[in-house]
Amino acid sequence: MNESATLLGALLLGLMGGIHCIGMCGGISSAFGLSVNNGRYQKLLAYNFGRISSYTLMGGLSGLVMGWMQAQWLPAATVLRVTANLLLIVMGLYLANWWLGLARIEAIGHKVWKHIQPWGRQLLPVERVSQAMALGMLWGWLPCGLIYTTLLWTATAANWLDSASLMLAFGLGTLPAMLATGLFAQQLRSHLQRRAVRTVAGLMIIAFGVYGVVTVVGHSSSAHSGHVGQHQH
Repeated sequence: MNESATLLGALLLGLMGGIHCIGMCGGISSAFGLSVNNGRYQKLLAYNFGRISSYTLMGGLSGLVMGWMQAQWLPAATVLRVTANLLLIVMGLYLANWWLGLARIEAIGHKVWKHIQPWGRQLLPVERVSQAMALGMLWGWLPCGLIYTTLLWTATAANWLDSASLMLAFGLGTLPAMLATGLFAQQLRSHLQRRAVRTVAGLMIIAFGVYGVVTVVGHSSSAHSGHVGQHQH
């Protein structure tokens, strides 16, 4: 794995980004939590298992593509790493409600989502655990700036297994907020949507992005200096 994308970083990104996840797919979790039917806990777990499975699959595919791109053109890795970390900064601004430009990126995914959403509607109302898991797998592809940003960030590992592991860690990071939302519904949502909470989460993600850019640029500069030194000798 590269210096700026680590399992711990992905896990923390999921934890901090859980605030955004509540807004995007917390409604489904809340529906399970408010359901009076038996098996709501099993359904909630199955839904989130399906959702995280989709994230992991996305990570594996993105890492595979990135690995191919890096093999074809080595500078592509550095360019995409810088881009991914810049998007983390944008994501932090978005979470803190300081700049909402990321919504435009989410809008791109709606073209794909409109073809997936009808399949999800067929699974409602959720009566079986298998339905909940299938719904979670579909919902994992929901247009979401946080997921798009994290996916590009984890793809810079340029290895399908590493990228899949990073997205798995990210998904596990979102789990506490999603499970809690399903169990406590509106009480937790209103708390996590407070300005102070969103601001802190946004600042932490911005810090991740800044650190990532500095790390990538510093590593590239060092490599370039070493190459120039060898060439002079």
